[in-house]
Amino acid sequence: MLRAFLRTATRARSRASRLVPDDDVLLDAPDDRLAPALVAAARGEHAPAAALLAGTHEHAEWEHRDRYATRLAAFARSRAEWLEHWRAADPGDPDARLVGARLTVDRYADSPDRAELLRQVAPAVTAAAEAAGADPVPWRTALDAARGAGAPHAEFERLWAQAVRRSPHHYGCHVAALEYLAAASPGAHRECLDFAERAAQDAPEDALVRALPLRAAFTCLTADGDGATGVPRSRLDAAADRAIALSAAHPEADPWPAELRNLLAYVLVRLERHQDAAEQLRLTGPYVTSFPWDRDADDPLGRFLHVRADVRAHVARGPGTTGAGHPRSGHGRHVRPGDH
Repeated sequence: MLRAFLRTATRARSRASRLVPDDDVLLDAPDDRLAPALVAAARGEHAPAAALLAGTHEHAEWEHRDRYATRLAAFARSRAEWLEHWRAADPGDPDARLVGARLTVDRYADSPDRAELLRQVAPAVTAAAEAAGADPVPWRTALDAARGAGAPHAEFERLWAQAVRRSPHHYGCHVAALEYLAAASPGAHRECLDFAERAAQDAPEDALVRALPLRAAFTCLTADGDGATGVPRSRLDAAADRAIALSAAHPEADPWPAELRNLLAYVLVRLERHQDAAEQLRLTGPYVTSFPWDRDADDPLGRFLHVRADVRAHVARGPGTTGAGHPRSGHGRHVRPGDH
């Protein structure tokens, strides 16, 4: 057993040494489909963005549609001319409405008066979702607006029912529901994990919602106060293990699973599973996502590089050092949010 363990540690050190150089790391890099739309939007042109979102709707690519709409809305926060031209040219375009609603909700969510502002726009956001037919993505925006507005349980459940009727395994809608549950019932970390685990168990093997328990584990580990008290370590490890399996199903150094792998690396470090974290950092290649690193710092790229260097140092020291032992060590104990 010792010999096998030493081989595992040696492989982990080798993986950690193959991480891309710091200068090659990219923050929030778009994939090959989104990049041309963003380049055109920077020139004030909306047609490529319209074509991209129309294609995701035509082929029911709801996870891609959600991510692209969110990224386009984020771009429009600083450069909105292309979106204004789009909405003026075709006021009834459902894709322009989708990006516009996402932009409004995201802007208001950052305001000190977010609850009141979101209460004002929530009816219009919900009406746009109701007009979108089978598309679940506008319902994700409606759920986020309701959460930010502090909607009562009955209203949120009504919106949730509409979302899952359209796509029972849509990741974005499940994240919105998880965040609502966490905000509405502070300290309900077992309930958040219960919800996430049920959603993951019912989903197809390749569905992104299989990573929802990882998101719930992140919520536990980053909650104010002693957020993970009462949550068995085994449940947090199980959430990470499920996400590791999902990560393995995707190609290396690909922008699409980058957020999954960045979140997974974050959680693994908090669980002191540095060897497993090193492997996810290798798999993500040069692709860094602002979330979750912006949770701890205003400079997410700098935070990522700091954590990555720390993981590399832990793994290089090998077995017998604090936090750098067997990736499964420590199962059964409880984890504090500040554990590293």
